[in-house]
Amino acid sequence: MSGRLLVLLACFVAGAVLVARTERPEPVPARASFDGFPMEMGEWRGVQQPPLDPKILKVLGVDDYLSRSYVAPAGVRVGLYVGYYGSQREGDTMHSPQNCLPGAGWEPVSNTMLRVPVPAAGAGSSGGDIVVNRYVIQKGLDRQLVLYWYQGRGRVVASEYWSKFYLIRDAVRLNRTDGSLVRVIAPIVGENGEALAEHATVDFVQTLFPQLSGYLPA
Repeated sequence: MSGRLLVLLACFVAGAVLVARTERPEPVPARASFDGFPMEMGEWRGVQQPPLDPKILKVLGVDDYLSRSYVAPAGVRVGLYVGYYGSQREGDTMHSPQNCLPGAGWEPVSNTMLRVPVPAAGAGSSGGDIVVNRYVIQKGLDRQLVLYWYQGRGRVVASEYWSKFYLIRDAVRLNRTDGSLVRVIAPIVGENGEALAEHATVDFVQTLFPQLSGYLPA
C-alpha cells in the first residue's frame, strides 16, 4: 500500500471519528419527497417499479428513494435509482454500485468516467458539464451500461473517494452530511449496443438533471 493511500485512509478514519462525535444537531435541508417526482420528463415516460424489499432497504439505509423505469418513444428503456440520505453520521452511508452490482451476480467489464453536458439545474444556476462513472457490467449473456454519480450539498462527484472527502469537509464546515447516489442503467443489445446504450443514458441524464434540484438539496 502506497504512502499516499495510507495517509488518505488515515484522514478518512480520523474524519469519520470526528463526524461521528459531532454533537451539534444537524440541520434538515428542505426538499420535496420523491413521491412527487415527475413521471414525464421531455420525451421520457415513467413506469413505477415495485417497492424495494424491506431487507434491501435496511441494508441501504436510505431516508428516501426513487426506483423507476423510463421509456422513450422509440421504445428505449432506462432504469433510474436515486437514494437520498438525510444524514450519514450514524453509519448509513452510500453504497457504491461497484460493490452492490457484483453482489447481485453482475461482473464488471469496464469502468471509466464520462463527461456529460447538462442544462441548468434550477434558478440562479448555469449549465455545464458533470463527470459521471461509466460502468459496463455482464451477467451471462446480458450486458448493461451504468452511469452513476454522487450528488449533494451543491456538488456532483464521480469519485467515491472524493465524495467521502467532501462529506467529511462539509460535516465540519457546514454541519451537513446529507447526500445521494444517482444511478441510470440501460441494456446493451445487438450491434453497436454499447454506443446506443450510452446515447440513451446520456440523453436521459441531460433530461433528468434539471429535475433533481428540488429533491436533492444544494
